[in-house]
Amino acid sequence: MARKKYDDDSDNHDRWMVSYADFITLLFAFFVVMYALSSINEGKYRVLSNSLVNAFGRVPTAKVPSEAAPSGLPLALPPRQRNNEALRREKEQLTTVARNLQDVMAPLVQQGKVRVTQSARGVNVEINASVLFAPGDARLSGESSEALRAVADVLRNDDHAIQVEGHTDSVPIKNAQFPSNWELSSVRASSVVRLFIDSGIAEKRLTAVGHGPTQPVGPNDTAEGRMRNRRVSVMILSNLPENATEVPVKAPR
Repeated sequence: MARKKYDDDSDNHDRWMVSYADFITLLFAFFVVMYALSSINEGKYRVLSNSLVNAFGRVPTAKVPSEAAPSGLPLALPPRQRNNEALRREKEQLTTVARNLQDVMAPLVQQGKVRVTQSARGVNVEINASVLFAPGDARLSGESSEALRAVADVLRNDDHAIQVEGHTDSVPIKNAQFPSNWELSSVRASSVVRLFIDSGIAEKRLTAVGHGPTQPVGPNDTAEGRMRNRRVSVMILSNLPENATEVPVKAPR
């Protein structure tokens, strides 16, 4: 009796489904990775990097997108490096302000009536009171107003706070207008602030302070020292810590 012959078909027509399933899985993984990269940050990048290293045994070559801080410095920089860069820029900006003030006040600087210095506190323009006021008076003269307007032109578009400080010598003053040196120094500082406001400097940047005779820069027992102590200081305040010594600004050539 002849055996029944079976048709032995060795080809499996459903094998394409295996390849199709692998393709769909890879496509899904691809879109997951693309979605993760679309909102990447440093934390996500490290997780993705570690996963790829574990899967493929090598470091991926993709780079983390660079983000910038509000100051314009890259966030990728270490905090100390960002801080040092900000301090460097602040010092450069104040140095430029100091040089510009030195230039506009050059004649008075050469006469020894104005002194421009830069320190950790900021830039200080020390103006002898004789340039600005008559003895015992707090009204600005016409010539002094021109000099102060030149200072205001330099500072108008700057963004640093400005503190105007009035100083006197130790010789007491007492009259109907000024009962003491405190009132005289305060009103003199206020007169300079008022001129700066009239010259276009924002009022919120300005402060007037009267020190009276409490902060002398010279001896009060000599005429020269007392003249040095009678002064107005225009201080352009810095945000830097006060840990540096005062550095004179070079005179213009």
